[in-house]
Amino acid sequence: MQLAEVLIKPILTEKANGQQEKLKRYAFKVSRKANKLEIKKAVEDFYGVSVVDVNTLVVPGKNKTKFTKAGFVKGVKPAYKKALVTVAEGDTIDLYANI
Repeated sequence: MQLAEVLIKPILTEKANGQQEKLKRYAFKVSRKANKLEIKKAVEDFYGVSVVDVNTLVVPGKNKTKFTKAGFVKGVKPAYKKALVTVAEGDTIDLYANI
């Protein structure tokens, strides 16, 4: 797998921002086929930091329904893989630079 295909996008939520400030841990949405070694190498290459630890988890899909004029519309949000990357002390990743 090529490194450009590993990282899909960073996850920017209140919980993720709190972990960035306190624990130096950043959350990324990654490819389902990527393993921890590929994720570590991709983050180190793209952001120029040294990665200490990588934790991964698969977030399950959720059933969603909404009420419209035509009645209830049912669907499923897709599952995705999330990686929590801890960087070395003193390193930071500026996720808001490209926005």
